[in-house]
Amino acid sequence: MSSAPTREVARRAFAAEFNDATYTFKESDDERAPVFSLLPTGERANRVFVVGTLTETEDVGEESEYWRGRIVDPTGTFFAYAGQYQPDATATLRDAEPPAYVAVVGKPRTYETDDGEINVSLRPESITIVDEATRSRWVVETAERTLDRIEAFDAGGEYAAMAETQYDPDLSIYRDQAIAALESLEESDAADDLLEA
Repeated sequence: MSSAPTREVARRAFAAEFNDATYTFKESDDERAPVFSLLPTGERANRVFVVGTLTETEDVGEESEYWRGRIVDPTGTFFAYAGQYQPDATATLRDAEPPAYVAVVGKPRTYETDDGEINVSLRPESITIVDEATRSRWVVETAERTLDRIEAFDAGGEYAAMAETQYDPDLSIYRDQAIAALESLEESDAADDLLEA
């Protein structure tokens, strides 16, 4: 059995829930212990996997390149920031021509603004240009995962209890968003069918 740290599974979450995940924690005092973001549906996330439409990129760096990407899914917007320590992700954001579908694996980051708001963003490990079918499959799988987390929430569990304490979440909002995301796919499929007819 190796004692090498294993990489955390990248969780799937829609933008609306991801942006509500303002509470972070560590599970040990070790300096290098992973920082987890607590999803309101009762799951911890050290890494996330998101797919959406890259609608805008901008170099917001002052002295060196620091790219911001705006990525939209059916529930809202993710903001991804990549700089010198994420050279591949930076290059993708620099070279991409929005709008484009992208798949991102990255770490959630929280930032407190001057007025005390907590903003949540993504620090990408990788950004890949993908096709519409990949985006649609991600929406379906993310909706399923979200609904599974909501169903498991009432059964309890360490992270559900933590989410209850930190957020007192209205889970029906996330359920409705997951269902609306699935319905948005059905509508676009119906529109495609009409165009092909």
